[in-house]
Amino acid sequence: MKKIISVVGARPNFMKVAPLFRAFQQYRDIQHLICHTGQHYDDRMSRIFFEELELPRPDFYLGVGSGTHAEQLAGIMLGFEKILQSERPDLVIVVGDVNSTVACSLIASRFLIPIAHVEAGLRSFDRTMPEEINRLLTDALADYLFVSEPSGIRNLQKEGIPQEKIFFVGNVMIDSLLYYLPKIAQSEILQTLHCQPGEYILVTLHRPSNVDHREELKELIGLLREIASLKKIIFPVHPRTRNKIHEFSLEDMLPANVIITEPLGYLDFMQLVQHAALVITDSGGIQEETTFLQIPCITVRNNTERPVTVEIGTNRLAGTDPAQIKQMVFETLSNLSAGRQEGQPIRQESVKTPGSKDSRIPELWDGHAAERIAKIIYEKL
Repeated sequence: MKKIISVVGARPNFMKVAPLFRAFQQYRDIQHLICHTGQHYDDRMSRIFFEELELPRPDFYLGVGSGTHAEQLAGIMLGFEKILQSERPDLVIVVGDVNSTVACSLIASRFLIPIAHVEAGLRSFDRTMPEEINRLLTDALADYLFVSEPSGIRNLQKEGIPQEKIFFVGNVMIDSLLYYLPKIAQSEILQTLHCQPGEYILVTLHRPSNVDHREELKELIGLLREIASLKKIIFPVHPRTRNKIHEFSLEDMLPANVIITEPLGYLDFMQLVQHAALVITDSGGIQEETTFLQIPCITVRNNTERPVTVEIGTNRLAGTDPAQIKQMVFETLSNLSAGRQEGQPIRQESVKTPGSKDSRIPELWDGHAAERIAKIIYEKL
């Protein structure tokens, strides 16, 4: 019997580990355990995801909670060290690029326990982003690097990672999306918010570069005011963003046509993505989900670690200049409106977004990435 511990810590991790959990159930001689670090710890950011994604109660819970970057890393490392001392697993699986990913990788490497990194090789080439440092360090430590898009292979090769450690397997986020589509269809969030499909823009903002400084956040909220004059906006507010809006006394700037909600569960949120006219975000994973669902996406960042979503997907990088973002939003809405007037379906196998070529679904984003990963790990162990 081989023992594997998968680490989850923050909201994006749960959707990546859920398909791995199902895939490993096919192998009776593998014991697959889950460690939740508690990096995201409240119900809306954590517990609801375990329930909706049908994950079992975590085998280990560290309860790290919030704190400074250093405090969080230290708490995770101290807690995970005790688990590895007692459990001595044959492999540690980490996913994504959050603090839990790099902290648990560092401790596993100290114990000489092999590490598998799911979603390896993604690079924004912006080292001011904490996630970029987490990605670089984790990939340097990992023994198995599971890649979701071709850029990941190129990046790892340039960094000197041996070819035999790199595996192009596809995207586990899409595994979850495809698996849960029937449950997503049953969500009642559209009725609850009194919205019709295609009649709203979905917005998410949480990155420090966008929300941690008053002037930048004020400009983005001002932009939402302008956009809301054209179409209803749904804005599930991340706790970090909500705290900053309150700290900077910007609540009164939000117009009536912006529907503010708490962070949503996976099923509700994905139904909103699936039926949005447009998504405006600074999230990494949402760029992938909109590309697969063929929903126009405008990313409020100067770079992306997921270039395939721009190269062949529906994503467009807008930067952080409100004027540029506004122009892209207006172009996209105009394009969608023209499509309706011509009687063309808005969502189809190939979607034309302004200023880009027809979009396609990337290679191996087919719902079977976790099965490939589990098979490779089983054979290697």
